[in-house]
Formats: sequence, structure tokens, C-alpha cells
Amino acid sequence: MSAPEAGAPSAPAASFRYFENRSCEYWPCHELDHINCLFCFCPLYPVDCGGKWTLTEGGVKDCSSCAVPHVPGGYDYVMEVLSRSAGAGAGDGDEWL
Repeated sequence: MSAPEAGAPSAPAASFRYFENRSCEYWPCHELDHINCLFCFCPLYPVDCGGKWTLTEGGVKDCSSCAVPHVPGGYDYVMEVLSRSAGAGAGDGDEWL
């Protein structure tokens, strides 16, 4: 599954997959017309997520230009990557999910 692209939101299959918080003091946090705020802090930060991220000079993952968890399809993508990551680490002491 490839990372979803930014665009207009489609009707979510279930209401728990999308919410928008326009009263947030950081709104808008990305240059998008509609932002899914469910994953405000991306749970994919510790893994190679397939999103548009870079490394700072200090070696820190910079996700500021990525909107993967905030666009339509982002919920399903995040859940799939987390499931794969959890399965890959099963049994070796690296379980974080």
C-alpha cells in the first residue's frame, strides 16, 4: 500500500477514522483545506512509514512536510503500517505497539 496523497476528504467509512479540530491553536498545521486531526502526532514516527520525511543535520526525523496521517485514506494506511511493524518485531523484544 502506498502513502495516500492530499486531497478533498471523502466520506469516512466509520466516524472514528476522521475528525477535524478547527479550534486548535495550531490550525492549520499543514497546507491542506481539510485535515484529519486523529493522528495529530503521527504514530508512524518510529518506523519507515513511506511518508515524505527528511533527516535534520542532527539526524532527527523531520515530518513537517508530510501529511500522510491527515489526508483521506490516512487512517487505513497508518493502521496497516502499524500492523506490519508490530508483526515484524514480534518476539524479538522490540514490541512497541
